[in-house]
Amino acid sequence: MDIAYLVDKIAQLIERAHKTDSEPYSSTNKRKIVLAYSGGVDSEVLAYGLSEFAKQYPQFEYLLVHVHHGLSQYADDWVKHCQNRADSYQLPLQIEYVTLVQQSRQSLEAVARQARYQAIESHLNQHNILLTAHHQDDQLETLLLALKRGQGPKGLSSMGEVQLSGKPEQQYFKLRPLLAIDRQQIEQFAAANSLVHIEDDSNQDDRFDRNFLRLNVIPLLKDRWPSITQTANRSANLIAQQQQMIDEEVQYKLPLLIDRPQDPLSMQANGVGLSITLLSKYTTAWQTELLRSFIDSLGLAMPSQVQLAQVLTQVLTAQDDANVHIEYSGTVIKRFNQHLYGLPAATLSEDESHENDLNQAVIDWFSHSSNAVELTAYQRRFTINKTHSGHRLVFPQANQPVSLRFDQPGKVKCYPQFQMNARHKPRELKKLWQEIGIAPWRRKQVPLLYYGDTLVAAIGLWVDKRFMQQDNLPGLSIW
Repeated sequence: MDIAYLVDKIAQLIERAHKTDSEPYSSTNKRKIVLAYSGGVDSEVLAYGLSEFAKQYPQFEYLLVHVHHGLSQYADDWVKHCQNRADSYQLPLQIEYVTLVQQSRQSLEAVARQARYQAIESHLNQHNILLTAHHQDDQLETLLLALKRGQGPKGLSSMGEVQLSGKPEQQYFKLRPLLAIDRQQIEQFAAANSLVHIEDDSNQDDRFDRNFLRLNVIPLLKDRWPSITQTANRSANLIAQQQQMIDEEVQYKLPLLIDRPQDPLSMQANGVGLSITLLSKYTTAWQTELLRSFIDSLGLAMPSQVQLAQVLTQVLTAQDDANVHIEYSGTVIKRFNQHLYGLPAATLSEDESHENDLNQAVIDWFSHSSNAVELTAYQRRFTINKTHSGHRLVFPQANQPVSLRFDQPGKVKCYPQFQMNARHKPRELKKLWQEIGIAPWRRKQVPLLYYGDTLVAAIGLWVDKRFMQQDNLPGLSIW
């Protein structure tokens, strides 16, 4: 490996990323390239390569990010080293200081890794590029750790040279230009180019799983099979190809299972549900894969294999009216109307004092006649605004109490505007929830707007016909 190889490799991976990007690079859409920069020999080599790349490709925005965990007594010295080297590379540097909070049954390795990526991702926007200095030895370590954890193809496929990462609304490309290079070649390159780097003292602590493999296991494997890093990398790539085929098939199958309710109000209130009827037509293997992908698409924590099997068993075999409630890792799986729903557990509980705050916010808004007010309940935002169009409420009478209430008795009556032509008398709230398919756990979370003691609207769903503003007169829009 020489500097020309490294510069060309970075260029090749960026080109590969651009070919798969939904928003190709242009002169008016300047991309940012961020390097996860620890100052160790791997990232030092990559930083040097990036500095040479930047000279040839000035159209990009560049940034090195170093994360200060505070775990080592030398952490401040490492910051100084990174600042000095960044100056010599003529690349901007951002130091991120993080505080690690270790929960029970969490490894310090995992906590530090999560904090590091969160800090780095704060500098990445949609379509940006993150460079990491992972190499062949890292790939072997990752593969062995995945085997130790009993992971499936996604885990065993380990790392790729070009991967999409991040949340759906903030996806960026993670590129690994050194993945085909082993540790020895990297160290030789650093020595040949007189690159000064730091030595993390924690790398010698074999209490950490990755260090244990690096110090005690992999040297034995290399002694026995000198090409083990290359062959393991090849296996990981083959598994990744198989996983890609599975992912492509899931992308085709999963939307067919998102059986949207006919009533748009129920979908709006309940969220997206997975059709249990359609899911049951697949083999157990596909049910598992589709359910896992559905949960992942919602941005929720992934269940263990045992938990996933439990979800499938309970959801597929339960009676239609069964109250299925499975909770794990801050996530809740529920069933309603032959659909499976996943939601954060936090959305099922709300501080009662928060409801009082909302009441006061609405009262303050009417009192001060401000343009609009944005309120939050059960992690959902909604706005009350003044408008001359659409379904809107008449204004409350002078000095009429206005309040928001939750989980009201089922006998409370209302007359939603969508029933204007179908029915000529008010409906009980309980029957209305059933009629439009609002899930039981959502019914108590719908903010209900009252004028005095009369229900006039369910925010985000409907307004009462009897309180609808007519013609082009101004009224209140609530969404």
